[in-house]
Amino acid sequence: MAKTRRKAPSKPKKPKALTLDLTQIWPQERDFMERPDRYRYVRKLIKPEGCVFCNALKAGVGLESLVLHREKLAMVVLNKFPYNSGHLLVLPTRHCGDLTLLSQEEYTALSQLLRRTVDALQKSYDCPGLNVGLNHGAVAGAGIPEHLHWHVIPRWQGDTNFFPLIAETKVLAETVEQTYNRLRPFFEEQ
Repeated sequence: MAKTRRKAPSKPKKPKALTLDLTQIWPQERDFMERPDRYRYVRKLIKPEGCVFCNALKAGVGLESLVLHREKLAMVVLNKFPYNSGHLLVLPTRHCGDLTLLSQEEYTALSQLLRRTVDALQKSYDCPGLNVGLNHGAVAGAGIPEHLHWHVIPRWQGDTNFFPLIAETKVLAETVEQTYNRLRPFFEEQ
């Protein structure tokens, strides 16, 4: 009688790892750039003492403070994390987070400085368009809702939109220092 060979007990099969082919959902290849310093800012893990805009105002006009120009009732600041080169903020010098609480004099000063800022960006960057916007309140997207600030962002045909985290890698054409040096002459007293 022939001996039958007994099979060794089979090991349980490992389930196949699930994989997702994202190219079927999002066929465009995506690049990304890591910015761990930005994470701390976005998550509000960095809590500066006082208002960043009021602190910048106290520090005065200069690259270190990012304050490009200051008037009695309004000022222009470079955005620390710009969407595009030339991204500026126009804000009241008084700490105020509600548009309806501005005096008529403050509102007029802001409007005039906003217009001057648009003119400076158009002349300096030769941009065919701009985004000008105010996020009023935290639920409207204001990152610093306690201090009003209008974003003024140069735009060009074919540049990326406001979603650089889900779009292709966003690369800025110049540093914040270069932006400051390019725009400072437009705001120096004449």
